[in-house]
Amino acid sequence: MCGITGWVDFEADLSAEQHVARAMTDTLACRGPDAEGWWLSRRAVLGHRRLSVIDLEGGAQPMVAEEDGEAVAVLSFCGEIYNFRELREQLVSFGHRFRTRSDTEVLLRAYLQWGEDAAQRLNGMFAFAVWNARREELLLGRDRLGVKPLYYFPTPHGLLFGSEPKAVLAHPKVPRRVSADGLREVLDMVRTPEHAVFSGMREVRPGQLLRVTSAGLTPSRYWSLSATEHLDDLPATVQHVRELLADTVERQLVADVPVCVLLSGGLDSSAVTALAGRALAEAGRGRIRSYSVDFTAPANGFQPDAVRGASDAPFVHDLARSVPTDHTDILLDSDDLADPAVRAAVLRATDLPPAYWGDMWPSLYLLFKAVRQRSTVALSGEGADELFGGYRWFRNPGAVHADTFPWLTSGSSRYFGGLGLLDTWFREKLDIPGNRQDSYRAALAEVPRLPGEAPVDRRMREITYLNLTRFLPTLLDRKDRMSMATGVEGRVPFCDHRLVDYVFNVPWAMKSFDGREKSLLRAATADLLPESVVNRVKSPYPATQNPAYAQALRAELRCVAEDADAPVRPLLDLAKVRKALDRPLGEVSRPYDRGSLEMALWLNKWLTAYDVTLDL
Repeated sequence: MCGITGWVDFEADLSAEQHVARAMTDTLACRGPDAEGWWLSRRAVLGHRRLSVIDLEGGAQPMVAEEDGEAVAVLSFCGEIYNFRELREQLVSFGHRFRTRSDTEVLLRAYLQWGEDAAQRLNGMFAFAVWNARREELLLGRDRLGVKPLYYFPTPHGLLFGSEPKAVLAHPKVPRRVSADGLREVLDMVRTPEHAVFSGMREVRPGQLLRVTSAGLTPSRYWSLSATEHLDDLPATVQHVRELLADTVERQLVADVPVCVLLSGGLDSSAVTALAGRALAEAGRGRIRSYSVDFTAPANGFQPDAVRGASDAPFVHDLARSVPTDHTDILLDSDDLADPAVRAAVLRATDLPPAYWGDMWPSLYLLFKAVRQRSTVALSGEGADELFGGYRWFRNPGAVHADTFPWLTSGSSRYFGGLGLLDTWFREKLDIPGNRQDSYRAALAEVPRLPGEAPVDRRMREITYLNLTRFLPTLLDRKDRMSMATGVEGRVPFCDHRLVDYVFNVPWAMKSFDGREKSLLRAATADLLPESVVNRVKSPYPATQNPAYAQALRAELRCVAEDADAPVRPLLDLAKVRKALDRPLGEVSRPYDRGSLEMALWLNKWLTAYDVTLDL
């Protein structure tokens, strides 16, 4: 796992621009604490920061392929190629010779053998940039589900790119301006493919390649979700899901550094943990390490609410004993979440205000920071809810049939309502409801169709597509930024494209055959899990219930409201702010009641730290 960056210009001479290359690369130091490197030529600069995971001694980047002493292709790559061993065998049969054991060299040789078609052969999470020195062209590529990020900024004669916006912003000619379009991406819980927040910046879309030549930029899709008829019966479907998931987990355990799993006691993470534990035991590699996160309880202990019905701890410990795992509980205090240094680190990692699930970003950061003391790679369960239908809105008829994104409907959007303190003029300027409708229509137009599909399957295919392409990216970004900020590689087995392709086309009746959420996944893994976990109702990532955290937010917001120079102040309705500050503390202690406070505070921190100019 690493950070990549670079600069291509077809008219300037970049061979003396190492100071710019260093500045861009240095911004990604947290993503790659183990090594750094640059490669420069007249037309291209590539930078790299490395987190060593496979072939610790080899695999240095940027990696250069040479013929007759001259560079043919140069690669800067972030991520993991899980089928690199099979690809290596194929490439050896074609006459390629290898100097390292790394998946990086396999990717470089795959490009030399198959060109752009190499991306279709990769199983993994990745973002890469390869410079073809002979043809003087750059190829950017991103994995199918968008697990690894990749941003770019077109220039008059080329392009800048980086794993995170900060790498691109480090170039002296990139302005820190944000328009209303960019703010909508920040303030609404809908991700628009290819859009980035900063003006002029873009994201390489998941499953997309971007070819850059002197003639311009040419995007192409090498993968997208497709609709195919599902021919397997229920037993065969359950068995195939089990086989795919077991193979995926086993592949993602490959590393030359310590590996662990994040365990919440829910079905998704428990299935991954159990499969990982079995694979390691069969290979004679000992117990799998597992980590859970929770919070020191407030005076009245854990209180069930409309979002979380039970604490994770009993389920976590049942699973850890059952597998068994080498388990560690990470307990956080509200003071940790409100620590200015922690929140500053979160903001540096995201480059954007983490407006939703405000306390969950610092808690995940602190979890990974603790994990890094013993492990470098962590597997987790993101993607299962979107793929198998785990969220409540999959089973809420009002959400399913609403003419909008299902997670933004009444009863489903408790975590996504953080706009309450924004001033009326600002909200009207953004017109988030109108933009949301446009985004929804555009997303529906992309959904692949199966001729003759039953109406319920057609609609649930749409719901699944929306979740995979407009909701999941935020979770993957959160996991990537918080893990990489602490030098941990996060892997997500449920985002294996083989599993996604297969389950996407399973009829809804099979996905919900027992009347519960994630019926198919439960049936495929129930024999590995304790009964308590099998029967547990879906519960979201934990959030603190301690009133002290809400009190810290209110104290900070009071200071912001009284600061005439606070950049967020003109965007707020100060009467609403004062009313929020005067509410009884108990009314803002629940996670879904803190959204407006979190939104205002993170937005202010971002505008200040990044010196953002708003074009409104």
